[in-house]
Amino acid sequence: MTTPASVIISTESPFARDVFTKRHPALIDRVMAAFPFGREQRQALALLAEENVSGVIEPLPGTAVDAEQWTAWGAGFYGQPWAAVPFLWAESYFYRRLLEATGFFSEGPWRGVDPFAPFKHAELAGEQVAEELRALDGWSGLPEEQRAGLLLQSSLWGNRADLALEITEGSSRESSGLVADDSVELWRLLEEGRGGTVVLVADNAGRELLPDLVLIDHLLASGLADTVELHVKPSPYYVSDATPTDVAECVQELLRGQGEARTVGLRLREAAAAGQLRVRTHAFYCAPLDFSEMPADLAEQFAAATVTILKGDLNYRRLVGDRWWQPTTTFADVTSYVPGRVAALRTLKSDVVVGLTMETVCGLDASGSGWRTDGTHGLVQVR
Repeated sequence: MTTPASVIISTESPFARDVFTKRHPALIDRVMAAFPFGREQRQALALLAEENVSGVIEPLPGTAVDAEQWTAWGAGFYGQPWAAVPFLWAESYFYRRLLEATGFFSEGPWRGVDPFAPFKHAELAGEQVAEELRALDGWSGLPEEQRAGLLLQSSLWGNRADLALEITEGSSRESSGLVADDSVELWRLLEEGRGGTVVLVADNAGRELLPDLVLIDHLLASGLADTVELHVKPSPYYVSDATPTDVAECVQELLRGQGEARTVGLRLREAAAAGQLRVRTHAFYCAPLDFSEMPADLAEQFAAATVTILKGDLNYRRLVGDRWWQPTTTFADVTSYVPGRVAALRTLKSDVVVGLTMETVCGLDASGSGWRTDGTHGLVQVR
């Protein structure tokens, strides 16, 4: 199998170009508006915004805690325009530079302060979250198979979790927005490994992490898993990526609820105390690398699991490689290096996709929509 070229931030990917020329400067404006940063942090953030659009890539200062590591990771990239390097590396490095600019890793008042926390908190505080949690009361009395399907779809769609309310047993792939659906195979693998350990590698905090936690509760309560390892980022990464603090806040949000939401929160808290729910982090989750380069200790955790479920768009890009694959390339082929069984739950928000039928691709391309990047389609893929 020939490995295609990496996605580069250039005219070949208008989506990637917009991320750097529009989204990143807007994000920096939001971060500066949310915090009473001093002159040093504000100047560093402003310079990063300018560099991102029209400058060249500058290395971390030599005093940075991981300067040596990033020097190795960025060999050949420093001094080049951001648009000339692989999208996955550049996007990861942007967020590392943003943390450096705010003083997250440095001695001082902003050390350890998540610059994205206000946005995460605002998402959890909305009435829509309360409505989605109340919907769990209506799901609790459904037949287990139907309820399990709803919980899986809710976890997949994340902050479009309300779409799960529209999904019924008779829904087609098209009506639910799925371009590939191996959910039957995923449930089969879970049933075959009943009572084992499931690894769930989370993506976003807030309204996406809440349904992830509810799905985890179902796996434990139903006996499909005896233990679930929830893998999150060790520090802030991208705008809304989940950290251990975000896990704690989401469990508290469940406990503040009523009815089924509070019951789920109580069970999760008990499961954590009993060692059945284990929150894990690994430095590799904040590296600008594909999962093909994961270290041995992380690979061992994947190999030992009944199945490793990777959530979200970024994990998908790292799983299959952020490359210009033909969309009909099989998911099994590009993930063959992963130890153990693996599943991807993803809402499409970037160019990369594999494992689709030619009929599906032709239909989506003919629609004229930005189906690869606009978040209106999702997938469940299993190997």
